[in-house]
Amino acid sequence: MRIGVPRALIVTMAALFSGYHVVLGLYTIDVPANPLPVMMAMALYGLASTVSLLPGGPARMPHWLAALNVVVCILMTMLITPELDPGLEGGLGYATWYVAAIGTLMTITSTRRRHAYAWVGVAALVVQTILWGGPGLLLGTGVVGSAAWVAVSHILSVAMLKASRDSARFAQAEREATDWQAAQEAHLYERQFRLGQTGTTAVPMLRIIESSAGELTAEQRQECLNLEGAIRDEIRGRSLLNDAVRREVMAARRRGVAVTLFDEGGLDDLDDGARDAVLNTLADALRTTAAQRVIARTAPPDSDVAVTVVGLSPAPEPTHDPEVGAVAVGDDDEDDEEVALWLEIPKVSVGVDAATVT
Repeated sequence: MRIGVPRALIVTMAALFSGYHVVLGLYTIDVPANPLPVMMAMALYGLASTVSLLPGGPARMPHWLAALNVVVCILMTMLITPELDPGLEGGLGYATWYVAAIGTLMTITSTRRRHAYAWVGVAALVVQTILWGGPGLLLGTGVVGSAAWVAVSHILSVAMLKASRDSARFAQAEREATDWQAAQEAHLYERQFRLGQTGTTAVPMLRIIESSAGELTAEQRQECLNLEGAIRDEIRGRSLLNDAVRREVMAARRRGVAVTLFDEGGLDDLDDGARDAVLNTLADALRTTAAQRVIARTAPPDSDVAVTVVGLSPAPEPTHDPEVGAVAVGDDDEDDEEVALWLEIPKVSVGVDAATVT
């Protein structure tokens, strides 16, 4: 964001100032020997100034336009100075309006960040003035003043460009600092939330351990393992947890079910209502399943499925028929598992089109 003088105001002031030089030229139109070349110079100057000040163009003047301005400056001096007498008694007065006009046109060119072209135009004006009337006219006709305008414009243009770049860098640094602060606050909130959940889960058992001096029963040791799993869920299953899921996961573990939760970011694009619907469906599946091992994992972010739940149970032992011999349910000697639950919870229409195998 840039804060400064509106461009329209600057253009308006430049246009009025440029027009003022034409007025001065018309006021002294009787001084030149032949007014026709002066009128042609006015037309060229008016055209170049108008094109240079047209709104909607880029801040940096195109090369062709800057070169055109330099050509106009050279043509103006070639058209006007032959019609003026440098030794005129009483001086030329405002008849040398073209010097200030050239200074204004080159100042506009410099302001629009074509400094080299502006200085070429000023140099051409200096050389032509010396050839026409000698070095003494550099002050009398205002050539030095025109060069000073271009110098001031050059300095201010460079300073404003540097200030603009510094402002952009500061704005970028501010955005990065804001993002960093937001990330730190999010991490802090996440840590505090996880610590709170861990404290709520572990503090009762820690008190039992303290009161019993570490002498725990088998049931209490198993409960410690269940609590460890709950704490691990807070790390690995972040967005897969709400109060209902935590309650059903703990109940399943106390029934002897091994539950594993993996959050891979598949629920990040869901709003709170949709996420709660998905998690409540997951909690219902954990409550009703008879599987001995359950794995719940979020689907990829670009999938229509929110969560995939797989329940596994040990395969039944091989059966024997005296007439046909042994019929093995599993063909190898390894401990096999069969799918007892397969559930895909969609992101849309939760509770519908979920495939379950029991």
